[in-house]
Amino acid sequence: MNSKEFKDHIGRVIVSEEEIKTKIKELAKSIDAEYDGKPLLLVSILKGAFVFLADLLKEISIPCEIDFMSAKSYFESTESSGNVQIEMDLKKDISDYNVIIVEDIVDTGRTLAEIVALLKARNPKSLKVVTLLDKPERRVVEFNADVSLFTIPDYFVIGYGLDFGELYRNLPYIAEFNR
Repeated sequence: MNSKEFKDHIGRVIVSEEEIKTKIKELAKSIDAEYDGKPLLLVSILKGAFVFLADLLKEISIPCEIDFMSAKSYFESTESSGNVQIEMDLKKDISDYNVIIVEDIVDTGRTLAEIVALLKARNPKSLKVVTLLDKPERRVVEFNADVSLFTIPDYFVIGYGLDFGELYRNLPYIAEFNR
């Protein structure tokens, strides 16, 4: 794909770079206040949430650790397959941690519902989910994040870590994908 084809698929901006930065700073302040002096583990769901985690981590001022999980349900499509696969799991015991799952988007809710159930069974001190984007219109299972920075309509979105076919993660904003 050349740069013109790449740009042709970038639709209107849904959430600007500045809006993202502002909300992340607010979230970091609330995390600092709630978890100061408590063992904190931020778990990023790869690949989409790594940009969100990196920017959030830079704004958090208290001690914390990070780890990564990988789960898949899209498989090179714009529609969830309905099948969630955990491709990479945590390697550490989380029972001594307050865990915050950092996710890019809650869509059908299947992936996060499975990850939350898996991690709750490991008895962390506490478990919360923060997501950059929430698409409640798409929900097929009962699931709500503890914190959603932005609620968006049912658009397929790209940018700021979100992809289509592994491309567009490098955009500094969230845009609608033009098919």
